[in-house]
Amino acid sequence: MKLKLPHSTQNWVSLVGATIALISFFMIVFLFTVSSIIGKDNSYLGLIIYIALPAVLVFGLILIPVGMWLKIRKEKRYGVKETKDWPTIDFNDLRTRNAFMIFSVGTAIFLLASAVGSYEAFHYTESVEFCGKVCHSVMKPEYVAYQNSPHARVACVECHVGTGASWYVRSKLSGLYQVYAVTLGTVPRPIETPIKNLRPARETCEECHWPQKFYARKLRNERHYLSDYNNSEWDITLTMKIGANLSALGLQEGIHWHINPDIKIEYKAADEKRQSIPWVKYTNKKTGKTFIYQDEDNPLSQSELDTLETRTMDCMDCHNRPSHNYRPPAFFINDAIIAGDIPQDLPMIKFASMDILGEDFPTTDSAHKAITDYIYTFYRDNYPDVYANQKNKIDKAINGILKAFDKNIFPEMKVKWSVYPNNIGHLEFMGCFRCHNDRHKTDAGKLISKDCNICHSINAQGAPDNLEVAAVNSSLEFRHPGEDVGDQWKEMLCVDCHTGLNP
Repeated sequence: MKLKLPHSTQNWVSLVGATIALISFFMIVFLFTVSSIIGKDNSYLGLIIYIALPAVLVFGLILIPVGMWLKIRKEKRYGVKETKDWPTIDFNDLRTRNAFMIFSVGTAIFLLASAVGSYEAFHYTESVEFCGKVCHSVMKPEYVAYQNSPHARVACVECHVGTGASWYVRSKLSGLYQVYAVTLGTVPRPIETPIKNLRPARETCEECHWPQKFYARKLRNERHYLSDYNNSEWDITLTMKIGANLSALGLQEGIHWHINPDIKIEYKAADEKRQSIPWVKYTNKKTGKTFIYQDEDNPLSQSELDTLETRTMDCMDCHNRPSHNYRPPAFFINDAIIAGDIPQDLPMIKFASMDILGEDFPTTDSAHKAITDYIYTFYRDNYPDVYANQKNKIDKAINGILKAFDKNIFPEMKVKWSVYPNNIGHLEFMGCFRCHNDRHKTDAGKLISKDCNICHSINAQGAPDNLEVAAVNSSLEFRHPGEDVGDQWKEMLCVDCHTGLNP
């Protein structure tokens, strides 16, 4: 039996469309089968299977009726073949039956494939690979930092989108601009933060982190290495007062008091990075009592304050780098020494590392070369005996520095610790001191204190062979390591000296 189709299908446009559609369909099936057998995620293969090829398939299918319509229109206009305004559907006609069967079977297959493809495309666009790898050069810093963060097993969309259709649509509409910016090369370098349209933390972070059940105090051990000849170790152990001393007191005190459900903290920031906060408002929801604190060293008039956005404090105002934290060199070199990637007994390696890592580099390759050359030159010129006798340790140190560098500094995107303030703590960024600086006062003189013991107490500090330890339920006064600075630190903020290169 001959397969006969309507006369209108016999045109080049429909033929080309059918060819494109068939080739695209079989390529999708083939690539999907291959990717399933291999069992490995590949962001670019997924982009082709679920987005690029389906678009080509739909384009080909559209060409088929367009070609038929063009042929009918042409025949009607030039009288080549008599046509009617509406086609006659007669199932006694073999051509009509064949066309109907092809259309029905094709439509069923297309709808089934579309349903599966749409489902897979949805999950693909929600995947970590899609977020982190498709725009590889642009998103590389965020993706690498995310992989080395505490949230490495939490999908990007869990925080950046959350549940619900409305935020999914918003994220995809925002993504259209991002695709446009990447295509035209207009993506800012570094990517600007904070993200202004980020979903509230109470709808994302608190899906896993229940603040009312995370108020136990926490013991924190830190190990630092000084920039002296021996890379001297300096340890400090702190009790972080996340909540009250007794858990039954809940969030009545401690660091997480700021998100007590009975308390509302509002603030106004004078800069885009939210590092300068001239105005803070405290409201007790139970009693209705309010206090307004203003920075006496940076006073703003009421008209100036009225122009600033009033924000309600939530988790992200302190935990603003939960998954994309680019650590300062002083800290990632400490970690590399602790891990054994950099030999601690290599003289002056901490000093030499800080000296070169403060530089800006145009590319990662140029950074690797500059760091390698500098470390070799440093020891050859200043410590020839070390250079001659400990070459293997120098090589190991260089590899350790480069490994740590690649996780925290990304020259192509101009990304490093200094461009993304981390508001947890107060050492190399203002963090807590944005408000807790002894300058924010009410009209009645009530103060937001910068007393260290509000948030933590020191249990032990010092060199391992001369460790000062506090008695149980007591704390030590902070002692500045290394060079004696007297009591000057009490009158200053940490950021006045610390830049991420000199802890």
